Amino acid sequence: MYGVCLLGLKKVTSEMQTHKNPSLRSGPAPYKAPSGITNGTKSVSAPSAAVAKPPSFVRDGKKWLIEYQKGNSNLVVEDAEMNNVVYMFRCENSTLQIKGKINSVVMDSCKKCSLVFDSLVASAEFVNCQSVQMQVLGKVPTISIDKTDGCQMYLSADSLGVEIVSSKSSEMNVMIPKGTSGDYIEQPIPEQFKTLIKGESLNTTCAVGQIFYRYSNESKKIISFRDTNKLILN
Repeated sequence: MYGVCLLGLKKVTSEMQTHKNPSLRSGPAPYKAPSGITNGTKSVSAPSAAVAKPPSFVRDGKKWLIEYQKGNSNLVVEDAEMNNVVYMFRCENSTLQIKGKINSVVMDSCKKCSLVFDSLVASAEFVNCQSVQMQVLGKVPTISIDKTDGCQMYLSADSLGVEIVSSKSSEMNVMIPKGTSGDYIEQPIPEQFKTLIKGESLNTTCAVGQIFYRYSNESKKIISFRDTNKLILN
């Protein structure tokens, strides 16, 4: 009865047997997938976790370097000179106070940090920051904001002539002092613009109306609000 199962099968000759035909044993080796490739997809190792660096506060000649500070509200730069530069990098939930007049200050890649200074010769710069605040007690010629989301700027009466330059940033507000009462009027810096073609030139204006706030320094609250598009008074 087993003969039925063998129907259709070909007979294996001596030329087809590897132990009798050495040339068959010298054929190409079977394919082996390279290591690291499974089912046609190359495996990628997970990125290593960022190594936390220790906080530092050092002075290197004319430069003050404040880096990797977290939860420190007692950062103070003292005995600085007019040609000194302060650089604050990758700090979180910290407050830096600069006493005296220096050349400039840069806040880079900081989050939820505050900066208080007397006066600057050149500028205050904010780059790649999130939810930061600044207060000038004296004068500052220029404030530069780049790739920053959330920047609150408290000005003094002596710094109302400041020039503010912003790019690729959002939620920027300028707190303008109102007299000597300690109150502030909050003015947002425009983020949206409307551009029209006028012949061969462009005419660009703000796409939204101005919003005015009145801030009480005593009560720490906004006591009035007015929108040029929608008039609302409290």
